[in-house]
Amino acid sequence: MSEPQNKDPLHGITLEQIVNSLVDYYGWEELGELIDIRCFKNDPSVKSSLKFLRRAPWARKQVEDLYLAVKRTDRTSEDKKPTTRRQRTLNGPLFDDF
Repeated sequence: MSEPQNKDPLHGITLEQIVNSLVDYYGWEELGELIDIRCFKNDPSVKSSLKFLRRAPWARKQVEDLYLAVKRTDRTSEDKKPTTRRQRTLNGPLFDDF
């Protein structure tokens, strides 16, 4: 018999991979604007962000949701990737619901 597939889209992805991916995509400054938490705004680092996100489930949820939105957007617009961070933000997950 085959094993049931895990339906969790974050299965196998570490929190560190998620943070690094978002920093690569947005940069610290823009990430701090999108998710208003101090560890993204004041002297940001992956280490300090991981420490905070592991202790604050509400913040971790926001980071994971943004990561999934970015991945969904990337998958649907593979051929039309924005070239600047500003374009990614305007065309990305923030404005999908409007």
